[in-house]
Amino acid sequence: MVPSDNAAPPLDVDRILADPGVRIVVCCGAGGVGKTTTAAALALRAAERHGRRTVVLTIDPARRLAQSLGLTELDNTPRQVKGIDVEDSGGELHAMMLDMKRTFDDVVLAHTDPTKASEIFANPFYQAMSSTFAGTQEYMAMEKLGQLHARGDWDLILVDTPPSRSALDFLDAPARLSRFLDGRMLRLLLAPARTGGRSMFSLVTASFGMFSRVVQKILGAQLLTDLSGFVAALDSMFGGFRQRAEQTYRILQARETAFLLVAAPEPDAVREAAYFAGRLGKENMPLAGLVLNRVHRPADTGLDASASRAAADRLASAGGHEGVVEVLRAHAALAEQAVREQRVSARFTEAFPQVPTVSVTAQPADVHDVDGLRTIGAAISRS
Repeated sequence: MVPSDNAAPPLDVDRILADPGVRIVVCCGAGGVGKTTTAAALALRAAERHGRRTVVLTIDPARRLAQSLGLTELDNTPRQVKGIDVEDSGGELHAMMLDMKRTFDDVVLAHTDPTKASEIFANPFYQAMSSTFAGTQEYMAMEKLGQLHARGDWDLILVDTPPSRSALDFLDAPARLSRFLDGRMLRLLLAPARTGGRSMFSLVTASFGMFSRVVQKILGAQLLTDLSGFVAALDSMFGGFRQRAEQTYRILQARETAFLLVAAPEPDAVREAAYFAGRLGKENMPLAGLVLNRVHRPADTGLDASASRAAADRLASAGGHEGVVEVLRAHAALAEQAVREQRVSARFTEAFPQVPTVSVTAQPADVHDVDGLRTIGAAISRS
């Protein structure tokens, strides 16, 4: 999709999917570019063509992945996809969708005793944080990825991330958590919690003085008490949270991980892909390539847009060739669109000429079943 004198190296997706040294593939990019479909198609291909036991994890709440795989629903537990062609390869395909509250609950249950877990679950601040707080989803995605990796049940994990700025939060989760845990306010909240004896509220008041009154005025006494109780209950878990997040972050930097950018030949999508590519470079994370989706290619007739439009005008003037005129004008419009897409896509390849790229022709209909996923997988893999 770029001019031949500035062509990016071709992306060999099959080599990535077949490589036993690659255990995680992360698909990232702007919204609406086919990222979920790409992740599902690659997971299916890895299982069917390369015999790998594969799981695809979507963080996107859309239901497209379940529908295309023939599943009635997806939840926080991997579900095996039946009816795929793995008789010769011996592979398997599982799929799941992140439930951030369920994942948070599982972490609490795994690292506290039942009494402490019940106390945490009943805390109003925890109930809000585990369901709605910004950043919780991305951190829990890191937790879930780390869990899947540690279990060792799959040869390959495909991760479908949220739109790219949210996916950057996915990368930022460990550092953001560390800043939170090391923050001054949290240390002040933890200090009275660790002293024991009196009620949390009275200890906060005694320890904070003027600071406490200001915080109470802003947050309210009950919320401050709930927050303090939440922090006290989770105090013993914080080190584990941070350690696991940082370990997963190191996994994302390792050679066993491959990031695939997914974009469409549109200005916003290409801009997001370029932004993400730059960020991955700064974080020393392995960018494997760019999948350029929904590319338009006119039929090779030997006519460019201007010649096709001129021919259509001449035939229209002569009369009696309405069908041919419509075809010529449609060809001209498609050729013009292809040129625009080449110019937009070149912005990425000019900025990142070393990044391998593969272009996938726009499909006549949305993908809604396994056969459609196979078609996409074959197109991405150039076979």
